[in-house]
Amino acid sequence: MLSAPKRRSSASGVLYLHGFNSGVGSPKAALVRLACKALGLRCETPQLPHRPAAAYRLAEARLGELGPNPLVAGSSMGGFLATCLAERHDLPAVVINPAVRPVRLVTGWVDEVFVNAHTGERFAIESSHLEELASLTPLSVSPERYLLLLGTADESLDPADAFDLYRGARTILHPGGDHAFGMLAEYLPAILAHGGHRLEPGRISDQDLDMDDA
Repeated sequence: MLSAPKRRSSASGVLYLHGFNSGVGSPKAALVRLACKALGLRCETPQLPHRPAAAYRLAEARLGELGPNPLVAGSSMGGFLATCLAERHDLPAVVINPAVRPVRLVTGWVDEVFVNAHTGERFAIESSHLEELASLTPLSVSPERYLLLLGTADESLDPADAFDLYRGARTILHPGGDHAFGMLAEYLPAILAHGGHRLEPGRISDQDLDMDDA
């Protein structure tokens, strides 16, 4: 059983940040929107630029639209950005298979060309991406502000790295869970509880995804 989250005011809104080369149409983003809609809670899931600094600026701007006590959440590289925001603005955060050493991760992608399936954008990774990631990376994290969700069979990131960085955080390990964390729907109540809201288990499921209008 999870310990109780650090006592804060209930979240005034939720900011969800998608991972690298993903988008607002991803299943995880859609599920978070549906969960927030079910609770009448403001939710923002912006389409993030591929440049880290621009993505951070956009996320920070959307954060400012969510009231005085937002909950920030993110997956993979979005988890990294969520951590940057949480540390800078003293916020609770939920991170799902987060990228914890993004500079090391992206170093191997320099000059590689990607196409975003959600937007059709074609782009290449440049050395400036590394510089921006390095400048954003917080010197440390405060584990008590986080709920950490990890799939133990993540094929893209080593879950041990995240477990070490966020050691002491409230943590959920899903045995056999992959990087996509396709079982997110069952953990929506825990995510919203981290923001002080109650979502009945099973209220939102993968079958509800075709109801999302974003």
